Amino acid sequence: MSYFIDRRPNARHKSEVNRQRFLDRYRTHIKRSVEEAVNRRSITDMERGEKVSIPARDISEPVFQHGPGGRRTVVSPGNKEFVEGDRLKRPGGGGGGGTGEGGASNQGEGMDEFAFSLSREEFLDFVFDGLELPHLERKQLKDLEEVRPVRAGLTREGVPARINIVRSMREAQARRIAMRAPLRRALREAEEALEAEERKDPVLRNPARIQELKAEIERLEQRIEAVPFIDTFDLRYNNLIDQPQPSNKAVMFCVMDVSGSMTQAHKDIAKRFFLLLYLFLERNYEKVELVFVRHHTAAKEVDEEEFFYSRETGGTIVSSALTLVDEVIRARYPANQWNLYVAQASDGDNWDDDSTTCRQLLVKSLMPRLQYFTYVEITPHAHQALWEEYESVQADFPERFAMRQIVEGGDIYPVFRELFRRRATQ
Repeated sequence: MSYFIDRRPNARHKSEVNRQRFLDRYRTHIKRSVEEAVNRRSITDMERGEKVSIPARDISEPVFQHGPGGRRTVVSPGNKEFVEGDRLKRPGGGGGGGTGEGGASNQGEGMDEFAFSLSREEFLDFVFDGLELPHLERKQLKDLEEVRPVRAGLTREGVPARINIVRSMREAQARRIAMRAPLRRALREAEEALEAEERKDPVLRNPARIQELKAEIERLEQRIEAVPFIDTFDLRYNNLIDQPQPSNKAVMFCVMDVSGSMTQAHKDIAKRFFLLLYLFLERNYEKVELVFVRHHTAAKEVDEEEFFYSRETGGTIVSSALTLVDEVIRARYPANQWNLYVAQASDGDNWDDDSTTCRQLLVKSLMPRLQYFTYVEITPHAHQALWEEYESVQADFPERFAMRQIVEGGDIYPVFRELFRRRATQ
């Protein structure tokens, strides 16, 4: 019998490491379950964790076992009833005498699924895995508040945490050499003079001179020893200055159609899409501002609460929203300082020739300044004039203008991932 004993000490947070290894191993199964959960959840239920089941047949672990052949000794528990060669009856007498509920079957086999729960953080990690804001760039210096401390040489004053030990020791060594050099020179001359005086004939020696030289040597040695190993004059500190940094701040305009042609089901789909976008930005980016715009015949900038829960409605003039976005950009978000993004959701219904006005606004004013524009049309029917006008915009800006259609709730997450998938770096 062979025994394998793992004597490795358990590291700190071992269970956390093992859990992460497990999540990485069954990433495909988990992502499939997460996608299904996102599609069936309501707006207010998007941020909680999720229970995930993995078929037991997909969970396999490596095991050690003896190969076929050879001789081996097996020790089994003893018993008082059976000896080698006895035949054992089938449990239950073969008559289906079980006590379980339901009818028995003479065919089929299977195994229970393995179920575990994902935390909120783990769930959102899988939801937004592989997503990013396209074409995010560093912009010009936005303001003096966005700075980064950088090394800028050395200084004689500073706090102990910034002391440069190597440079301080170098300065101390140089000071000791400079201060001791004339003393050592004088000491060497006094020792040579004392040695020359002591080599003289005893009759010619000058005892007073010898005592004077010895006193001088002792004085010089004391002065050399008195030179401190390090002095406050030697200390050098790393000098840090605040250097303005290029700004990579971004602003996302969330534009939602709340006109009368948008049914409650359409509005719920739009809200779920924007909620995904909101969670994605809040979780993955620290310097992204959100501007919420609702429109029917008129557009209005609103806060988060009103954007998701207001019941205001009316006719449809999409250009009012694009005009408002253009005005807000000009007033608050210069294109040379901000990365500008727009996400628009509508059912495609628009007032008469207003779709042409939307195209002109996009081509002439907005798209030259935007990093990325996404349009989601929520309708199970054929596309209308707005989609057709937007197709011409997409032809002019194929890398920075994206359009997708959502028919039902199950399309929200796939469309979201397609719009914000991580692009290959050029």
